Amino acid sequence: MRIIVFFDLPVMTPSNRKNYSKFRKFLLKDGYTMMQFSVYTRICNGDDAVRKHMQRIKENLPPVNGAIRALKVTEKQFESMEILLGTPSSEEKIGANKTDFF
Repeated sequence: MRIIVFFDLPVMTPSNRKNYSKFRKFLLKDGYTMMQFSVYTRICNGDDAVRKHMQRIKENLPPVNGAIRALKVTEKQFESMEILLGTPSSEEKIGANKTDFF
């Protein structure tokens, strides 16, 4: 399973940029990799891990206006994604070999 997090946060003020940076650093520390700007993905080993990481995202939401969405997909669904422009990142190429042991 995978969680894909999409976010659009304001960066107009220093406070906004700090909140944006803090949320992005949380995602990276929690094992997410950047798929595109403001789109991060994390492999999870089953529904229990997905629930755990979804709860962690909710606990680390920034206190600002903006938009954050999360989508749970299976590896098969993720692998069926069609790249219309560009190339897959190195994380996407090796992603199917990773598992979540936390």
